[in-house]
Amino acid sequence: MPYGWDDAWADEFAPYGAEGLLPGRVIRVDRGQCDVVTADGLVRADTAFVTPHDPMRVVCTGDWVAVEPAGNPRYVRTYLPRRTAFVRSTSSKRSEGQILAANVDHAIVAVSLAAELDLGRIERFLALAWESGAQPLVVLTKADLVPDPVTCAHLVRDVELSAPGVSVLSVSAVDGDGLDTLAALVCAGTSVLLGQSGAGKSTLANALLGEDVMDVQATRDVDGKGRHTTTTRNLLALPGGGVLIDTPGLRGVGLWDAETGVGQVFAEIEELAAQCRFHDCAHGAEPGCAVLAAVDSGELPVRRLESYRKLLRENQWIVAKTDARARAELRRDWKRKGAEGRAAMEAKRGRR
Repeated sequence: MPYGWDDAWADEFAPYGAEGLLPGRVIRVDRGQCDVVTADGLVRADTAFVTPHDPMRVVCTGDWVAVEPAGNPRYVRTYLPRRTAFVRSTSSKRSEGQILAANVDHAIVAVSLAAELDLGRIERFLALAWESGAQPLVVLTKADLVPDPVTCAHLVRDVELSAPGVSVLSVSAVDGDGLDTLAALVCAGTSVLLGQSGAGKSTLANALLGEDVMDVQATRDVDGKGRHTTTTRNLLALPGGGVLIDTPGLRGVGLWDAETGVGQVFAEIEELAAQCRFHDCAHGAEPGCAVLAAVDSGELPVRRLESYRKLLRENQWIVAKTDARARAELRRDWKRKGAEGRAAMEAKRGRR
C-alpha cells in the first residue's frame, strides 16, 4: 500500500486485521467524516466511534486508521498510535490544543519573499515543528520577486541564522528555481506544508504535484497577504514519491507545550546558558551570565534573546493554564522574582 505504509505500521495494525478491519490513511477530515485511502480504493467513513471530547484525540489528516470493510455508513473504529503530531494551541479560551497533521516526517515552513521577513514568526513555526518530532525545512517562496541574487542570498542567510540545524531553500514556482531540490527532499515520507495565507503554499503544492490541484488566489498588493484558498487539510500523493499535506493559511500560531522545540530553535542560547555561573540563570542581570556576555560582545543578536524569552514565557503560560503543578511553580517563580525586585529596590534606597 502506498501513502507511507511500512512493516512497522503493518505490525501495529495486525490485531485489527485479525478482526476483519481494513487499514487506511486519512487524506481529509470534514465534519465528523473522513476520506480514507485503502488497498481497495478511496472510502468515505464516519468518525463517530473516535470523536472524544478531547480535541487532541480526534481523527486528523495523516492518521492511519482501522476502517470497517463494508457498511452504510462505514465507520473508523480506531487510529494507530501517532509517530509524530503537529499541534498548536487554539484561539479558544479553553486552553485546548489542535492537531494539524499526524505522522509527518518533514515540516515545510513556507515564507514569502514578497513581504518583509518576520523572523520571530519563523522561529515560532520552527518551535512547533521541532516539538512535533518532524524535521523542519524553511522554504522561501516567490524568489522570482527578488531579482537581485545578492539580496536573496542575504535573506536566506538571515533566516539560516534564526534556524540552526534547519535547511533553508529559496524557490520560485514561476521559473522552477529550487523545485528539483525541494522535490528530492520530500520524495520519501510525509511532508506537511505550513505558513500564513499568501505564502504561496498552494502554488508550491501544485508545482510539486505537477498539476493544478489546489486553488490559487492573488495576494493583496498593499501588504502581500492572501486569502484562504485551502480550507481543509488534504493529503496528496507526490509523483516522485512521498505524500504532501497542504494546510490552510495560519494567522495564529500559538505554542502548545513546546519547551523542547523552543530549545532547539534557540540552540545557541541553550549552549551559552550551560556556561552561566548559576544553573537557574534567567539571563536578566545575573553576574556571570554567558548569554548576556554574548549579547554584549555582539556574538548573540539582541533580537534572538528577546524572541527566546517571549516564546519561553508564552509556552510557560499555556502549560500553566492546563497543568496545576506548572501553575503552582509559575506562581512561586513570580513571587520569588517579586521579592527579589523589592529587595533590590530597598537596597538601592538604603545606599542613598
